Amino acid sequence: MLIAYVAALFGISRIILGKWLPPTSEKGLWFYSGLAALLLGNLLVAPFFTKPADALANAVAALIALLAVDVLSSQQYTGFDRFLWYAATAYAIFVLASSIISIALKDSPGQSRRKFAKALFILCGSAGNPRAVFSAVFMFALIAFHRQSSNEYVGIGLAWFLLVGLRPLEGAMELGQRLWDIIKARPLSLRYGEVVAHQTPGIVLVRLEEDSRYTFGTPVVARAEDGKVGLAMALDHIGYVDARWLRALHLSIDEPERKKLEARHPAPGSAAVVGSGMSLEDIGLSLASVPEWGKRSLLIGLVAPETSMTQLRMDVVRTDLDLEAGRLLEVRIAGTDVLCQLMDGINKEEILFQKNTRGYVLAHAKMIGHWNADKARFETVRWVPHLNSPVYLVDCCPATPLRDAVGHFPGTDYPVTVDVDSLVTHNAAILGILGSGKSCLALELVERMIAQKIKVICFDLTDQYAQELAVHRVPDEESKVVDELRGIGNAGKDKVNQNVEEGGSALAFKKKVHEQLAGFLGPSKANYLRIYNPVTFEVWRQDSKPYQGKASMASLTPTEVTRIFTEAALEVAQSLGMTDRARCCLVFEEAHSIIPEWSATASEGDRSATNGTAKAILQGRKFGLGCLVITQRTANVTKSILDQCNTIFALRVFDATGMEFLKNYVGEDCANVLSTLADRHAVVFGKASSCRDPVLVRLNDRDVFLRQFRGATSAPAATQQAAESGPG
Repeated sequence: MLIAYVAALFGISRIILGKWLPPTSEKGLWFYSGLAALLLGNLLVAPFFTKPADALANAVAALIALLAVDVLSSQQYTGFDRFLWYAATAYAIFVLASSIISIALKDSPGQSRRKFAKALFILCGSAGNPRAVFSAVFMFALIAFHRQSSNEYVGIGLAWFLLVGLRPLEGAMELGQRLWDIIKARPLSLRYGEVVAHQTPGIVLVRLEEDSRYTFGTPVVARAEDGKVGLAMALDHIGYVDARWLRALHLSIDEPERKKLEARHPAPGSAAVVGSGMSLEDIGLSLASVPEWGKRSLLIGLVAPETSMTQLRMDVVRTDLDLEAGRLLEVRIAGTDVLCQLMDGINKEEILFQKNTRGYVLAHAKMIGHWNADKARFETVRWVPHLNSPVYLVDCCPATPLRDAVGHFPGTDYPVTVDVDSLVTHNAAILGILGSGKSCLALELVERMIAQKIKVICFDLTDQYAQELAVHRVPDEESKVVDELRGIGNAGKDKVNQNVEEGGSALAFKKKVHEQLAGFLGPSKANYLRIYNPVTFEVWRQDSKPYQGKASMASLTPTEVTRIFTEAALEVAQSLGMTDRARCCLVFEEAHSIIPEWSATASEGDRSATNGTAKAILQGRKFGLGCLVITQRTANVTKSILDQCNTIFALRVFDATGMEFLKNYVGEDCANVLSTLADRHAVVFGKASSCRDPVLVRLNDRDVFLRQFRGATSAPAATQQAAESGPG
């Protein structure tokens, strides 16, 4: 454009003055002032903005041109010519003085001086631009030196108006550019904002223009971390400083797609600019292979600092997706999709600048692992995700009931299964308050044991097991067995013996229990369930030396009766030999009543009995004997047994002792959610679980489990065989 304008000036000189190069006298001042305005100003020195230093240079050049003309001493110039010269010179001096003062006062300590310097700065940018300064020189030259010739006066004035005033080439270029943008749909036609920071890795901060608008997932073009043009996705607005700040996530587009983007959108300059109005289809850009783009509807947050191999910290970037404890999240680690379970969240605040703050939610989740569909279980991934990696919410879907699953992850179809053998041999506990679903889970686990031909002895104070597991019972056999034990126990009230140990019915009761359990646990016995209520047995123990044929007698407590059964079960299991498989499970329902903690016992006898039961449980694993403890009062159950429970089902718990005990098993994050668990939800952890870490599980509903499980269980046939074989 500069060359075209200079050529036009030479052409006008040839047409009007008859010479290609105007004279260096007064007749050529119009030409050289116009050339200076174009050459020094509009197109080279200050095409966009005039600084005080530029205004100073323009004013000096204009004064040199004006002082070179001898207007004051020459008689040929009228008073009007002198007036014009004075006006142009005064204007140039004013610009010169303003620029000097602005430069001198810009760093002044006084506030009023700085305000004055800023006002002069703005004035220099307007009055000191090349077009304004050299137009004053041109107008003086045109009127003073060419008004005698109408051709020169009109021709030169019209040329200046067309070339300098209208700027036809700039206007044509801008119009052509706008038309070209419409035809080719160039996406970077509008300024969107300025990149002000990179949060390595993967995040770019954009200071938005005042009129810029965005929604989550808007694609934006910005300089990537390698300095080349890249594509990012708008996340959230993180606060105000001097403008709105947008946080965007860089997309990992491959090299061919990046070259397509770069061909249409060259890398921004030193101040990176983000584009808006972009049409990915118009430039043939496909993001089908970019995971962040394809899963953007489920993107919920970014990996936050202090994330470890077991704990995920997540900066939540969206509020339009439903979050609750137990929901599954997905994050990529070393090229593998790893699932995490949301456990807790906390409100956080950070200072952005001075008193500007940003509030956000920091979520805590437990790393679960990579889902192996072939093995139908989670496999641990032993590394951490990169900082600022996207975290996705696993989409909700209805769970499909599976025969082998005790439940599923809330809102998903991922099942959680248990190894029944490990559940028994390494002991298990179900802990939770009244009405949280303990008994339903215990009944389900008992049926799973029976299905795998594991003998189950239930100590039930509620009689619920007898009703719910009626399909697995042999009523006539159970009645006969219980009646035998009751008869032996009741008869001991008046049985006094010189040897205190042999008085009462305790020894006979133990012998009969051993006999019954030997028959029940024998491999030929087809019945797999036996239910006892320790409260219903009246067993007597001689408590003193006899005197005149009489002695004081004491009735055994349910805790002491439970000890008899437990020790008898261990003795029978030992007689059958060692095994790695589960052989028998003792189910302690309402465990706080029959295996109490020493501080919760009513007598010394209960303490001794609890220790005896615990000792038997500790010795039972090698012989296939284990236990299932169910209680709503963790503090009142002996820790000698609870500490040996390798698998824990923790339902809703409130008491501090229970929370503290479970914290040692499942960790603080999981323990913190126990008090807010919904019904039929539990934190599951241990050797028998298909998940190697504590997980929050939605347990099976009782009716759903029965439909899925009992149809394939041959309980009625087993019951019939047991009835035919007679009592054990």
